[in-house]
Amino acid sequence: MYPLRRNRRLRFNHAVRSLVRETLISPNDFIVPLFVVEGSGVKEEIASMPDYYRYSLDLLEHEVKSLWEMGLKSVLLFVKVPDNLKDNKGTEAINKDGLMQQAIKTVKNAVPDMYVMTDVALDPYSSYGHDGIVKDQYVINDETCDVLAQMAVSHAAAGADMVAPSDMMDGRILYLREALEEEGYKNTGIMSYSAKYASAFYGPFRDALDSAPGFGDKKTYQMDPANRTEAIRETLMDIDEGADIVMVKPGLCYLDIVRDLKNEIEVPISVYQVSGEYSMLKAAAAQGWLDHDAVMMEQVTAIKRAGADLIASYFAKDVVRILS
Repeated sequence: MYPLRRNRRLRFNHAVRSLVRETLISPNDFIVPLFVVEGSGVKEEIASMPDYYRYSLDLLEHEVKSLWEMGLKSVLLFVKVPDNLKDNKGTEAINKDGLMQQAIKTVKNAVPDMYVMTDVALDPYSSYGHDGIVKDQYVINDETCDVLAQMAVSHAAAGADMVAPSDMMDGRILYLREALEEEGYKNTGIMSYSAKYASAFYGPFRDALDSAPGFGDKKTYQMDPANRTEAIRETLMDIDEGADIVMVKPGLCYLDIVRDLKNEIEVPISVYQVSGEYSMLKAAAAQGWLDHDAVMMEQVTAIKRAGADLIASYFAKDVVRILS
């Protein structure tokens, strides 16, 4: 007796596979991380992130216009701060004329409709390379949250649409939400790095911003990679405190967390496909060991299939070129 159900009928050719495909990728899925540096005419490749660059403000303008023309509608800004502006209190982070604040204005002037998200953490500004204020070799929580709230307000004042606290301090979402409300920025969103793990995949990013910790590691505030239910607890707390979007970081090694959250919550979930994930594929493809485009598309599809509504990815431009 022949099987009445032959699943391969729906795999017979490209047309039918396209018709029944469950997970679709589009430019609307992506947030583009951008690295900004001081200077003029600067477009410098990051050594550990092939084909990815730091931009000075003048060239940032050109890059943002190019992204918009490709159909990419959101950027996530990070800044590389000169050493002479770093201290233990993140003073430069709340400078209204600082590089981040200038970058926000540059993007908004170039493409007013571009949705601008900004990194809120002290590690780019810290003389210790940590995400908060250090006291006795320990990152202190509440004093850090005070500065993060001021930082978020300064970003909103410069024109940011959404702030993205990546620090993992306890209670910082409430600090930010209350500060934004009190200053009249009621429509400024918060994308919380709710489940950010103390991962070994961040190395190239720290090269990009010169923000590696000067002592120890970040395990007293970022999550233990062995933990699963803690991610749900952290995320629910952030939502209660006012987060509009929650994030899981990194991506591929934490897709179980993405699915757990998708089953549990109703707010949008973003996933950060981090620098180590990017650089590993670039290196393997350069050696001819992997098909770059095929693996890249498989990775972003897996992230979205797991439950991500948004993907912050260094591959965003490459993906959109393929989709086009």
